[in-house]
Amino acid sequence: MLLSADDKALLKTVLVVDDIRENLTVIGQLLRPHYQVRVANSGQRALQVAHTQPVPDIILLDVMMPEMDGYEVLAALRAAPETREIPVIFVTALDDSSDEERGLRAGAVDYVAKPIKPAVLLARVRTHLELKAARDWLADQNSYLDAEVQRRMAENELIKDFSLHAMATLAEKRDNETGNHLHRTQAYIEVLMLHLQGHPRFQHLLGSAPQRQQIAKAAPLHDIGKVGIPDAILLKPGRLTPEEFEVMKTHARIGADAIEEAIRSVLEISRSKHFSAHAALGDPALQFLETARQIAASHHEKWDGSGYPEGLQGDAIPLPARLMAIADVFDALISRRHYKRAFTLGDAVNIIRNGRGEHFDPDICDAFLEMVPQLAVVAERFSDHPVTPAED
Repeated sequence: MLLSADDKALLKTVLVVDDIRENLTVIGQLLRPHYQVRVANSGQRALQVAHTQPVPDIILLDVMMPEMDGYEVLAALRAAPETREIPVIFVTALDDSSDEERGLRAGAVDYVAKPIKPAVLLARVRTHLELKAARDWLADQNSYLDAEVQRRMAENELIKDFSLHAMATLAEKRDNETGNHLHRTQAYIEVLMLHLQGHPRFQHLLGSAPQRQQIAKAAPLHDIGKVGIPDAILLKPGRLTPEEFEVMKTHARIGADAIEEAIRSVLEISRSKHFSAHAALGDPALQFLETARQIAASHHEKWDGSGYPEGLQGDAIPLPARLMAIADVFDALISRRHYKRAFTLGDAVNIIRNGRGEHFDPDICDAFLEMVPQLAVVAERFSDHPVTPAED
């Protein structure tokens, strides 16, 4: 019965390789009622055919051929990404058990001795095509599942970023003069981290791109605690009294406590779902919240221990908070407030320089001083008051 082109397209393709024409004819006639058959009379020709359409689904390969024997052909097939997954059955007059073992070690899926038994050959071909189809299906499923996992992770990351932005903006909007403060300080930190990623003191944290990204994303939550400061103090149009400033200082503790409560809630949910606390603590979401808590709690600490709320000193201040401290002070200096003018870039840099080893980690301060031109570009890009041509 003649098959149409559409029918042939549905058939599996078998490549038969043998240097003897009669063998190609016999095996080809046996297979054609069931498969689309391609033939090659040498090892070199077999490799050419295997890389052209339709690519064979299975190869029946003779071992004893001149110039390039079956073992060499199989090695070449396995070396090429396009053909390494094609199952190969050796069909050969070599019927010693050692020959069979050598063929299977070389990567053949089966070994059929000549003279062939039609029923045996058809059964072997059918079995290995079914196995290949099952492997291909599993590979497709795994690829689909991997893509689905990546999609879900991307969605979760987007939701997290949106929630983060919403929370940070909530605090920002209560303090109506911070403007693009969140964007600027986040970008300052990114510049500093890239510069410091190879520094011996910091590379254990900053040498990792995901860790740098986690710190940068957590930075906008540094003033989340301001939502707990009374309007009369937060929005006061003038300098705060010492008593009012003590209340303002509590925003660091308020923010840290709020994020710590979020961490406890996540751990409680994990326990209710029978996840171990140890596994939960390794979750990226919790690591992110812990970084945010460190920044909110400690970004007003000072290197010499004179900061607040805990009076931490030196390396006891978490690194993300030390980065935030210099970014926050720099931005406050160059920004105009209702109670102060904006300092010039030069004056702000001098103030930061004078705070080296007192307010700021010396190495982070040195990095800041080296990166001033890049930081100035960030400040201009996210300026609250862009310079118009008339003001130049």
